[in-house]
Amino acid sequence: MTTDAILGEHHLTLHRFPLEQKNRSLQAWDSADEYLLDYTFEHHCAPQHALVLNDAFGAITAALIAQYPTIRVTCVSDSFVSHQACQYNLAENTLNTEHVTSQNSLTSLPQDVDLILMKVPKNAGFMQHQLAQISQLATDIPVIIAGKVKEIHSSTLKSVTHFLSEPKTSLAVKKSRLIFTTSTGKPVKDKFPASWALEKTDFTIYNHANVFSRDSLDIGARFFANYLPQGKKPIKVIDLGCGNGVIGLLTLAKMPNAKLTFVDESAMAVASAEQNVLHNLPEQSSNCTFIQNDCLTDFTPGSADLVLCNPPFHQAQAITDHIAWQMFVQAKQTLKQGGELRIIGNRHLEYQEKLNRLFGNCKIIGNNKKFTVLSATKRG
Repeated sequence: MTTDAILGEHHLTLHRFPLEQKNRSLQAWDSADEYLLDYTFEHHCAPQHALVLNDAFGAITAALIAQYPTIRVTCVSDSFVSHQACQYNLAENTLNTEHVTSQNSLTSLPQDVDLILMKVPKNAGFMQHQLAQISQLATDIPVIIAGKVKEIHSSTLKSVTHFLSEPKTSLAVKKSRLIFTTSTGKPVKDKFPASWALEKTDFTIYNHANVFSRDSLDIGARFFANYLPQGKKPIKVIDLGCGNGVIGLLTLAKMPNAKLTFVDESAMAVASAEQNVLHNLPEQSSNCTFIQNDCLTDFTPGSADLVLCNPPFHQAQAITDHIAWQMFVQAKQTLKQGGELRIIGNRHLEYQEKLNRLFGNCKIIGNNKKFTVLSATKRG
């Protein structure tokens, strides 16, 4: 994995997180970061307070601090891993962090910024939410948005136009492009969090902007819901990568005495899961814990009876299975002897082979043309 970056005139060592991932082809910055920073350094000589949105591993923040030693930077991300990476990479390059503020995507934006740098997020609804937040700020703040050419569509520009001033775009460089716009001082209403009725139940599901399948039950969760546990035992269950918490919520409905822990690396996912339990099953909320974390890092070994998981096969824009493998390994560590990991995955991902290798056993408990539900047991 390449860790030596040249951003502007600055040589930086940048690590992708989690540090233990094995995919050597991935790095902690991309050509859109390079383009964004080159343009910023050339055209903005002395910004006082920069707002940085969606800096995946801290490359933009680190380069800004290196270029402008007295600048204040507010770094906003929905990702627990991104915040970890940013802090690590700043320290790795011995950069001054005194004026760097990290905040999650649920916090209001600072009002006194004079430059906004943004990476295009994968989720279009999340981008609309962030643009709505920017629309609440003062007028004429420069906004520079960077992304790969394939990520910037006519709909992207339409969203920018709806919330901010008429955008202009750059030429493509290394398959990346910049969008230039400014705040208008005219607030535009944010449509999030959204809500919808959960089919075949009396539940209403609430979703913040950066939550997968925010308008309806996704087809994977719908199939997984047929294979959730039920009964009256007071077992300890973890909904790992919980998203809006619908799997954990349905498990609570079937297991009223269970203790549920909802875990996700997205702040908006964890907040959505908590809101959904409080609204739909308030009498069971005292048996629930909601944690933003990097999978099950630092969870107590042997502390759970059951882990439920619909693992992702991407990190931001990169397709990779290292997060799924991390989830499986840490689930095994967190389970009690005799505890179970139960997952759903696309059939082509071959999770059965991975679980057999890790647990020494794995059985199919359900499948259709697209998905497979698998169960692995921790044995002595």
